[in-house]
Amino acid sequence: MEAFFVSAAVIAVAEIGDKTQLLALLLAARFRRPLPIVLGILVATLANHALAGALGAWLRALVPATALRWLVAASFVAVALWALKPDRIDERQDKEKRNLGVFAVTAVSFFLAEIGDKTQIATVLLAAQFNNLIAVVAGTTLGMLLADVPVVFLGQAAATKIPLRLVRFIAAGLFAALAILAVLAG
Repeated sequence: MEAFFVSAAVIAVAEIGDKTQLLALLLAARFRRPLPIVLGILVATLANHALAGALGAWLRALVPATALRWLVAASFVAVALWALKPDRIDERQDKEKRNLGVFAVTAVSFFLAEIGDKTQIATVLLAAQFNNLIAVVAGTTLGMLLADVPVVFLGQAAATKIPLRLVRFIAAGLFAALAILAVLAG
């Protein structure tokens, strides 16, 4: 259960102000159809984080425990520093295929936007740290939904009320704490 709750909390906080959360806002404003957008986010996140988690589990099996502990800790420090940088999203919405539908556009957009994103990297690291791939993927997916679904339903009004700078510092602190825990847990 620890892997699930830690994964959910870390990703929920890290996702606030992230480019995929901004993408959720853009999709909600553009299509005004929350259910297919939420389902697209769910499918894309499950697929993306399952791949990221599998990579983390593979690293866990491949890299010796002592080296993995330091690699995970150093990576969490790097993600903590990355969390301090505000995300931006480039608006290439007009290049979308018009015949894909809201669900497909959301699923494809989210899957691609998550590639190399800090939440995907965090999923790799969490799966490497915890020996419970299903709990990590379920937790990271829940964390994404906790951060993105309210934006889809509440839109711009909610997005302007969130103190993004404070959230970035909290996310950075969580990743730094995970780095310390990775070192101490070994």
